[in-house]
Amino acid sequence: MRVLLVEDDEPIAESLTRGLSRYGFEVTWVRTGAEALTAGEFALVLVDLGLPDMDGLDVCRELRARGDVPIIVISARSDEVDRVVGLEIGADDYVTKPFGVREVVARMRAVLRRVQPAQREPEVHGRVRIDRRGRRVHLDGDEVELTPKEFDLLSFLAEEPGAVFTREQIMEAVWDENWFGPTKTLDVHVGVLRRKLGDAASLETVRGVGFRLVLP
Repeated sequence: MRVLLVEDDEPIAESLTRGLSRYGFEVTWVRTGAEALTAGEFALVLVDLGLPDMDGLDVCRELRARGDVPIIVISARSDEVDRVVGLEIGADDYVTKPFGVREVVARMRAVLRRVQPAQREPEVHGRVRIDRRGRRVHLDGDEVELTPKEFDLLSFLAEEPGAVFTREQIMEAVWDENWFGPTKTLDVHVGVLRRKLGDAASLETVRGVGFRLVLP
């Protein structure tokens, strides 16, 4: 998933870029508002308010006027006024510095869940049909009975078919970051999905890394 990071502070930008990359995000970093407004299309934008050429709020306002891309403000400004203004002009969330990468990732995923599922039609991948709104999966027209966690796992991997997700990324996304049990439960769920989907989808193990879902 392509993310645009608009941040003038190089150490913060480099740290956040490395951190987000570990979670599977493809980050493009720009320093100025002007660069942000000419950077093209992205799945999500992270904007600092303290930019060298313009206020980050103006960047948010312009991006929102152009479309509905999810926007998260990341700023050292913690005043309620800045938060309110940022949200009122179109930002979907506001994260105050200092922050951890996990917090930013959690906010990003929460925003994406809010803005995407309601607009999504069921996805058809060959013989597999995934209805995220209804939390249902069909194979060759027949519904596949999945537990909530089995659906969450399939849904997460199907967000980027062919992409490799580490075991840690999957555990945090599907079971949450506070899961302290063995990751063997992931292998069990992968095995069950393989049996239920048969040859309609390939859930591949990437040795020493994690898993990827290959769909037609």
